[in-house]
Parts: sequence; structure tokens; C-alpha cells
Amino acid sequence: MDAISDQEFSELVQFIKQNYGINLSQKRSLVLGRLHNYIVQSGFDNFSEYLQYVLSDRTGKAGTILLNKLTTNHTYFQREPKHFELLERDVLPYLAGTEAKNRDLRIWSAGCSTGEEPYTLAMTVDSYFGAEKWRWDTKILATDLSAAALERAQKAVYANSQLETLPGGWRTKYFRKLDDDCSIITEKVRNEVIFRRFNLMNLVFPFKKKFHIIFCRNVMIYFDTETKQELVNRFYDHMEPGGYLFIGHSESINRHESKYKFIAPAVYRKG
Repeated sequence: MDAISDQEFSELVQFIKQNYGINLSQKRSLVLGRLHNYIVQSGFDNFSEYLQYVLSDRTGKAGTILLNKLTTNHTYFQREPKHFELLERDVLPYLAGTEAKNRDLRIWSAGCSTGEEPYTLAMTVDSYFGAEKWRWDTKILATDLSAAALERAQKAVYANSQLETLPGGWRTKYFRKLDDDCSIITEKVRNEVIFRRFNLMNLVFPFKKKFHIIFCRNVMIYFDTETKQELVNRFYDHMEPGGYLFIGHSESINRHESKYKFIAPAVYRKG
């Protein structure tokens, strides 16, 4: 297969940026490495032919497959554990007090990948409320662009080696062993998470109520400054006063361009 031309690469970068907000302008080698074999195996003679196929596909399926090939869905249970420590130590006690009347806690895992983050959130919430959990509506919305990642997340089956980062009590309480290699998350926890495919670049968020907690970690590293700032502002507008935003430790929010208040590394709060 012929190498990608500068013009073709530019068109691809523009397509991904306009549709998904992801900036790949400095990722040429990554693009080539992840697409070369797929293009050849799919029967395209060159990159130009494949690119025209993607651009002309009105169903969106070709673009979805392209996105799945280019983005990395690397995550694990209790990733960046200090976030979950703060959540259980400070955030949940605060919200349990302010929302004691309604007992309605709305959490969004934006960019949930293969499900480890929202399931960790569900287990953390269940562990915190304990016997009082049944009194609360704490369902978690988990969204991602990748249909393949969402499909894996909904199956809720993980390698036993992936559970080693979790507390021992959680491994027996929230997982059921399938065999020597894999375990499945209990139905109780699975029922707490609602998975949906959603594009964070949508200018309108179709949510009827605002969120108390939003996790959007290691997603904005793909965005340019303007795109990231617009997304952060939409998060702010769709968050309850006093709500918390968690982002990745490799990410940051410009405090001069956002109304969020810095609370802890990669944790912000709406005043």
C-alpha cells in the first residue's frame, strides 16, 4: 500500500477533529501504524481509496471503526486511586448531607472505555452507603465514543489479574468467578451503570438533570486547548452547584478561563 500523502493526512486529521474533537496532527506515525494492516486486510488499494470510503459513508459506521482503531482504551480498576480516596472521604459525605432530602445522586463517567471506571464508581458508592444504599438513587451514566469498548463494558467480564488493584473484600463481594482466568461483576453492580454511546463534541447535552459528579479522565489529552475549554464549560453548565469534576492527572484546567475552583490535583468544584 502506498504511503499516506500530506494532503490525505491533513484530510483525515480534519475529519477526526471536526467529528470527534480529537487532534491527531502530531500523531502521523500512530495513524499509519494502526491503520496500515486494517486498510490492506479490508481490500483497499491505497490510503486515498480508504479515506474516500470513510468520508462518503453517511451511516457513520466507517468513521466509528476508524475511531476505534486510532484511540487507545487503556484503563483499569481504581486508576489514579487518590481520586477514589477523596471521593469516599470528602465528596460522598458532603453530597450525602446536601442531598439527604432527595437521595438522588447523579454521576457521569464520560469516556468510560471498557467499564473499569464506572464500575469502580459503583462499587465505591455501594461501599460508602452500605446498608443505606437502597434508600438512594445512585445510578451512574457511562458514555464513550467506542462501540467496541462499550460492548466489552456491558459484558462486565474481566481477567482475574485485573482485580488485583481492588480491595480483597471487593473481589469477593462484587465479582463472581467464572473460571481460573475470568470473573464477572455481580448483577447488583452492573445494574447501577447505564452505558450509552455519546460524542462529547455534541454542542447540546441531552440530559434532563444536572450531575453532582463528573469523571472525565485522560480524555481531553487528545483535544486542543479551545476544544478542551469548550467541553469544560459544558460540564460546568450541566453540573449542580457544589458538584465535582475529576480529570486525568496529566490534564489541567486553566483557572483563568474556567469558573471551576481547584480542590486537589485533577479535582475541581463548581461554586
